[in-house]
Amino acid sequence: MDQPPTRPVPPCSRRIAPHEPWSPYVIDSSALLADLKTQLKALQIDLRASAEDRSNQWGARLRAEYEEALRRERTGHSWMDWRDNEVDQAAVAWVVATAFLRFCEDNDLLAGARLDGMPIAVGWIAGPGDRTQRAEENLTAYFRTNPIHNRRHWLQQGFRVLAAQPAGAGLVDPRHNPVWLAEISPESANALIAFWRRTDAGGVLVHDFTDPNLDTRFLGDLYQDLSEHAKKTYALLQTPVFVEEFILEQTLTSAIAEFGLNGLKVIDPTCGSGHFLLGAFERLNRAWLEEAPALDAKERIRRAMASIHGVDLNPFAVAIARFRLTLAGLKTMGERSLVGVPAMGFRLAIGDSLLGEQGGVPETFGVLAEDEQGRTYLYDSEDLSDYFEILRPGKYHVVVGNPPYIAVTDRALRKIYRQAYRTAHGQYNLSIPFMELFFRLAIRGEQGRGAGYVGQITANGFMKREFGRKVVEDLFAGFHLENPVDLTRVIDTSRAHIPGHGTPTVILIGRRRRPVDNHVRVVAGVRGEPGVPVDPAKGRVWREIVEHVNDDWFEGRYVSISLRDRKNLTVHPWSLGGETATALKEAIEAAPGRMGARVWRMGMFGDSHAEDYFAAPVGTFVRLGVDAGDIAGAIDGNAVRDWAAGKIGELFFAGGPAAAASAAETSRTSLWPWRRSLWNRATFSGTTYRESGIDWLSWHQVSAQRDARPRIAFAKIATHFHAAIVRRDDIEKPGALRIELPPESLESEFFELAAALNSSVACFWLKQVCHNKGNGGIGGGIGDEDWEPRYEFTGTKLDQFPIADQLPIDRGRMLDTLAGDVQGASPLQVIMVWMDQGGAEGLAERLREARADWERLRARMIFEQEELDWDSYRIYGLIEEDLTYRGSGLDELALGERAFEIALARRVASGEEETAWFDRHHSVAISDAPHWWPSDYSAIVQRRLHCIAHDGYIELIERPECKRRWWIESWDAQRQNALRGAILTRLENPALWQDAQGPAAHSVAELADALRNDRVVRELARVLSENAEPDLAAVIASLIWEEAVPFLAAHRYKPSGVDKFRAWQEVWALQRREDMGDSITIPLPPKYAKSDFRSPTYWRARGKFDMPKERFILYPGVRRAGDSTPVIGWAGWSHRDQALALAREIPVQQALGVDDAGIEPLVAGLVELECWLHQWHSEIETAYGTSSASVISGVVDQYLARVEKTRDQVSAWVPPVATRARALRL
Repeated sequence: MDQPPTRPVPPCSRRIAPHEPWSPYVIDSSALLADLKTQLKALQIDLRASAEDRSNQWGARLRAEYEEALRRERTGHSWMDWRDNEVDQAAVAWVVATAFLRFCEDNDLLAGARLDGMPIAVGWIAGPGDRTQRAEENLTAYFRTNPIHNRRHWLQQGFRVLAAQPAGAGLVDPRHNPVWLAEISPESANALIAFWRRTDAGGVLVHDFTDPNLDTRFLGDLYQDLSEHAKKTYALLQTPVFVEEFILEQTLTSAIAEFGLNGLKVIDPTCGSGHFLLGAFERLNRAWLEEAPALDAKERIRRAMASIHGVDLNPFAVAIARFRLTLAGLKTMGERSLVGVPAMGFRLAIGDSLLGEQGGVPETFGVLAEDEQGRTYLYDSEDLSDYFEILRPGKYHVVVGNPPYIAVTDRALRKIYRQAYRTAHGQYNLSIPFMELFFRLAIRGEQGRGAGYVGQITANGFMKREFGRKVVEDLFAGFHLENPVDLTRVIDTSRAHIPGHGTPTVILIGRRRRPVDNHVRVVAGVRGEPGVPVDPAKGRVWREIVEHVNDDWFEGRYVSISLRDRKNLTVHPWSLGGETATALKEAIEAAPGRMGARVWRMGMFGDSHAEDYFAAPVGTFVRLGVDAGDIAGAIDGNAVRDWAAGKIGELFFAGGPAAAASAAETSRTSLWPWRRSLWNRATFSGTTYRESGIDWLSWHQVSAQRDARPRIAFAKIATHFHAAIVRRDDIEKPGALRIELPPESLESEFFELAAALNSSVACFWLKQVCHNKGNGGIGGGIGDEDWEPRYEFTGTKLDQFPIADQLPIDRGRMLDTLAGDVQGASPLQVIMVWMDQGGAEGLAERLREARADWERLRARMIFEQEELDWDSYRIYGLIEEDLTYRGSGLDELALGERAFEIALARRVASGEEETAWFDRHHSVAISDAPHWWPSDYSAIVQRRLHCIAHDGYIELIERPECKRRWWIESWDAQRQNALRGAILTRLENPALWQDAQGPAAHSVAELADALRNDRVVRELARVLSENAEPDLAAVIASLIWEEAVPFLAAHRYKPSGVDKFRAWQEVWALQRREDMGDSITIPLPPKYAKSDFRSPTYWRARGKFDMPKERFILYPGVRRAGDSTPVIGWAGWSHRDQALALAREIPVQQALGVDDAGIEPLVAGLVELECWLHQWHSEIETAYGTSSASVISGVVDQYLARVEKTRDQVSAWVPPVATRARALRL
């Protein structure tokens, strides 16, 4: 038996599955991934410069591609956003291609290779033992023959050898792979080779790919996590093996039995890194071995591979899938080298599956005819034209996959998909058209021909969200003439623990034919995993699914299986609860009334389609100069909690399309920088605001009237349903919907509806019909417990909520009153009242008293809510007995003391259940009634516990997922935030930022001196610091860091962000020309990303459209004599005031000995402001005898003349690389 080599092997950090034997050759994928991310960033910087260089062959080609794609409506992205995707793809291509080459080197996969008919010396980059030295010798010999080449050419030489092998031709395809056209610099090539040659302290290669098993699973990790940009853009997510195996068992295994192996065709239209295809190959190989055991191994592999087809939009995903399939075939053949091995025979293409025959690409995918109408433009990296009819409908016996679930952000693509797929309805995501495509690709069963099998794991949002209506009622109804669907199995996997799937999922199995049975086997979730399983494949929910999926009926602890009437699955929305849950839902629906009959209007106040511009923290719009009449308070869904609707931020609101033209001129001036983007918003017809002649300040739609009439607001997205009565003229953001009653409605009607909606009965019913959004999307992790996922509560669903004849008006009135009292006792309200009363001493004592009131009132609310819930069970006929408390000995409860919590604590104590409920909500788990309870209340709770234990309906509702969480920011956190906010607001007093000479910046120490006699600030600082004699400068300094952003672009952004800022400057210059009457085309400006900013603080303040939300301006490098504290200005200054304050700093700094080089960034700041001054402040000012624009231009001219520089040169200034100590000082 061969022994493993004795050379040292890097330790393995990749988790080994329980069934997987440990091997010394396992590649440390986590370490490799971390190191490669650093290389990727360097390559991105290099290639981004090439992309912007029009003299560069690749850069010029990219520009041409983009302009043609824009013209042909293949994309609607801005140049920079589109360019960044191409740069990322090219950088990843270089990383992946060199990884392929390294794997081949270490495993002798190219031994004996020839190039152009001549033998070639193997070894290009590195390898264990003396292989790195041999690679360097080969490089030296190459340079003798090719003296003007560099290491990039050498790497490409290695790629050529790989591509010259029939089995390796598609791995680095010379016609489509970016490594041939997106040429990296010699320096980057040197760095890339040096990276792969790194060794540890013992001289051992850090990344050694030697593996006798040729295991390529590490490439799956690279596929998913190497590029954050690609992960977000393409929703990269590996399908767990146990899920892939399950779906293939439901589809491919049956297809082989029905159709046989000859000519069988399998496709994954969203193949990613090839998980489904690798699994399919393994099954097909085994099947061929059983059917033809005497068949030559190579021929067996060829036949199995001939069945394999795949398409993916992501080029490097397809490259990885090809490599993995190639090595899987090689290993199965028993071969150890790619040399001399024929092409494997699989067909994997790069391109957009949705733009196949349905999207308008010609059937042959050949060269486009002169008439381009209806033809989709193909990018250079896409090779669909090489794969004849790979996306022809009706071709495949098996269609499987895990399609992306993300929304379509590219407007042009969204329009094309909507035209091509009849199910692409409303605000659809990509799972919708892919559902249609999967079935369309399968063989249509008719006239004695068997139908193709379809299996996919996909987002379950279509089941309950409005955009899924056409999928359910048209596609899954089964009788579509062109694309009949026989849905055979619907498997709810939302409660199973599937790693990486933060979005709740469902597995759909079906065939492309008219339905042949009146029933569909439905696997419904009952409850989630009790904890995170060590091996997800052995999770309790998943095992019940696997073990009972073929049962016609099963009622387990975690899933319920039944044959459901197909008609019930042709009506939207779907409700896939278990048998008891379905019966309980129907029992609640026995109530005679419906919410829709009681309300006048329900839904959004309106939708701006511009929340990034029109929503901001309190004070932002005033600082920007927006007219006060165009500013409204905002109610966000996150603030609708526990019977109250708090104000979070503000909204710009000048009205809908008919009213926005009346917006104040100051508002137009303030928001002018974002006019191009605001005009680019889409109307309902798909045109832009500009094309439709709609005012760029208009809201998309306004459905209600802004006034202070009472209404009920509810949170659209939350873990539990929350509703609150609102009596002010603040506006609900799209995350909070409103319920308006008829104008003549009495106040009591609001109380009774609020009581019904806030009950646990309503929470249960709504969770049966509303969409479970999970815990944060793909890769966001899924909630381990059923109370953690967020739901989307919509007016459409709420309209059908059952209303009982009798509703608990008094309980609704009491809880509404208590909620108001709780808000009145909050730190924010206490401090506001205290300041309105003059801000005398004694704030700390007021806050202590308010805290006691706040806690007491919250305890009363918990008690009253518990009574409301149990009263509702009787009102809705779920129980006959009245289990409410009629005594007077108790009216407060602590968290942990409710009946369901006691029952839960008992199950935890017995080991029956695990939960984070008590820890997460800072409560104590108790198994018995507290001794201080009066006996009559203890008796009621015991009866409630008996009901929970013995009544199936009540057991389902009295669970954490239906009971109010009472989770809120702690009192201490509220107190600190309120104190900080009060001091910061005091610091924004305009008088502080103006002196006799005009606007003036101050150091923190100067501000402290100016405020030392302000008794309000002193008292606030005392309470905040808990110090009778606080260091006011230290307090102010601690506050401004999160509220200040530098004055200069180079200080705010990293180089990538500066590039985007320059693109925005170009857009503003074109807008100014447009205002002068020029007819020009203005490109869409790029969006910023967090990675574009030098600090997370700056990103939080600015966001992806760089809208200033900070309170203060930071001046890095500016100082005062004998004062080391930061110098800041006020963000509420106009451009004029910003420029004048900055100009005043120049002589101050010069007097402190700062040289011209130190003054340069200040002048650069003036240059950035110059254009705004000439645009908005060109009028003559008496104080100057000229305009402030002319004054500032004169200052700039004077400096430039002295240092002999141009404005462009000064604008190109970049800050020196900061040491850690210097960075901390800044």
